[in-house]
Amino acid sequence: MAVRRLTPAGMLQPAPYHHVAVGTGTRHVHVSGQVARTADGAPSAPGDLAGQVAHALRNTATGLAGAGATFADVLRLTFYVTDWEPERIGAFMEGVDRVAEELGLPRPMPPASLIGVSHLFEPDVLVEVEATALLD
Repeated sequence: MAVRRLTPAGMLQPAPYHHVAVGTGTRHVHVSGQVARTADGAPSAPGDLAGQVAHALRNTATGLAGAGATFADVLRLTFYVTDWEPERIGAFMEGVDRVAEELGLPRPMPPASLIGVSHLFEPDVLVEVEATALLD
């Protein structure tokens, strides 16, 4: 396998993600920011952070699959969430939990960042997910 994840002693634990990923492959896969939109562009789960996280991760899985990858190959995830407040972590993690088994999302997750932003490209978009994977 091209990706090995770990959380060395001395780093924050427990965390819902590993702190380190080591990649040894040669083919990089970069999935652009995915949001809660259907293939025809219709919004999904308006106003529902958990629902939008779940849908955005499903779209990310679709992008990975198109390149022959899965979440097992992911080195890093980046989440952008509008109007972030620490109290929203429950809804955010609920969205992850909804699809983790369905999508084969490793637990703990790959190294990840959650970045609060004032807004994304459309007012109804609450979350955007980027993924970087490594194959071979």
